[in-house]
Amino acid sequence: MIKAILFDFNGVIIDDEPIQMRAYQELLSAEGVELTAGDYAASHGMDDRTFVLAAYKRRGKTVTDDKVNEIIDAKFGKWREIVGDKLPLFEGIGDFVEKMSHEFALGVVSMECGTQIEHVLERAGLAKHFSVIVSATDVDACKPDPQCYRAGFNKLDLHRIKQGHLPMTHGECLVIEDTVPGIQAARAADLPALGVTNTVSAGELRAAGAAAIAKDLRDWMPESIRRVFV
Repeated sequence: MIKAILFDFNGVIIDDEPIQMRAYQELLSAEGVELTAGDYAASHGMDDRTFVLAAYKRRGKTVTDDKVNEIIDAKFGKWREIVGDKLPLFEGIGDFVEKMSHEFALGVVSMECGTQIEHVLERAGLAKHFSVIVSATDVDACKPDPQCYRAGFNKLDLHRIKQGHLPMTHGECLVIEDTVPGIQAARAADLPALGVTNTVSAGELRAAGAAAIAKDLRDWMPESIRRVFV
């Protein structure tokens, strides 16, 4: 029986992948590095540093650490400029998170920067629902490597134990993901996965290992989770 849920962030909680791509396209173009939509899609699961390095390598160019950091910092600034006062959260995600928090321990596992995750969750009023956050700064390997989900499981399990619960098994901790590398990371960490079709097709998510597919998380209730992931 499911006792905890680990959420991916970009593409599950916040609908900002198009914004991220646009910001990077503008910044990289100014450096003579083309970034196509296909390039961006092929980079799902990467943290920002790995993403920028891959963009340069793809075009046969080299880049200094200082320039990588400059581009990443500029990307966050441009993201906030584009977003402004209205966070592009997926419709209904706030209600979904709140419903799940009444029944399960919740965490976030993402290759996003930790301060950016905290910024969004605080602004959205969702931070109170999440007990742990694992971000790019907490691990040294990107999805589909399972390190991030292993860390998320361990942290959330420890949190529950401190609250007086018995340790979880891996099968009792569900992952919600929207990309192939994310699903692969969850499965490699021996965690069941629910794929949500916000970014790629149901077929791709199933082929990566998702045990079930959600077209819209608003259709799912805690009892639905328990019934499907027994």
